Amino acid sequence: AIRWFPGTGHLLLSCSMDCKIKIWDVYNNRKCVRTYTGHSKPVRDICFSEDGRHFASAGYDKVVRYWDTETGQSIQAWSGKGIPYCVKIHPKDNCILAGCGNKNLVQWDPRSPPDEVVQEYVQHLGSVNTCTFIDNYRRVVTSSDDKKIFLWEYGIGTAPMKHVSEPWMHSMPAITSYPVEDGDPKNLLCQSLDNQILVYACSDRFKLNKKKHFVGHTIAGYACQVGCSKDGKYVVSGDGDGKLWIWDWKSTKMYRKLKAHDGVCIGAIWHPIEQSKVATCGWDGLIKFWD
Repeated sequence: AIRWFPGTGHLLLSCSMDCKIKIWDVYNNRKCVRTYTGHSKPVRDICFSEDGRHFASAGYDKVVRYWDTETGQSIQAWSGKGIPYCVKIHPKDNCILAGCGNKNLVQWDPRSPPDEVVQEYVQHLGSVNTCTFIDNYRRVVTSSDDKKIFLWEYGIGTAPMKHVSEPWMHSMPAITSYPVEDGDPKNLLCQSLDNQILVYACSDRFKLNKKKHFVGHTIAGYACQVGCSKDGKYVVSGDGDGKLWIWDWKSTKMYRKLKAHDGVCIGAIWHPIEQSKVATCGWDGLIKFWD
């Protein structure tokens, strides 16, 4: 996975199968600035805090770590019962949420002792793949291998406020908020495993937008990350053949497709400031920066 530094995008954070997390200089010499080591197995997901001073990482060694970006120290580490598949930092109180393979979403606080779990969100029947904040960070949306989407009140884990489950639904292993406005997105772009990107409106009522879906790419079985441009005009995604797909948001038609990587193109993110630049990462071990 790859993530931009919040706000400016002058640094790029990446995690990979070699158990390391690296941060890259985007503009000057494009070299690796620092390597963070601490995980004993491959790293699955990373997430910056709102100011970029800290970030959290989730690894296949069942450990979630909280790092200082500047010094490279691991401030705190929590070991869960299942493998954490996704990790998010809540910007208001810096609590860390991790969706795990033991079907729960777990919440920890970096200020409390490492063995103390603040909250567990229990209801899914499969491992939790994504976790996204909506409604000004007051609610959390999770998706899972049980092909359901749950909507939770943040901090209350006994029962979800709403659950979305239809007979035709597939598992949605990657969800991106669109447009990215301070934890209050109007839509969620969900990468569905039946080779389409679905759009859920979440401003007033959480419901499927039936007029918008993006098709053409084949992702069957891969959790390809969806991206969108800052002005909201374009939607971007990788696919299982290593192509990079760009769609027009209004017409939902394909705008361009490029051959990006040799293996799977697993991540594609649009630069937060420069409108024409996209970064992609693939299973060939390369990160590419496109204009």
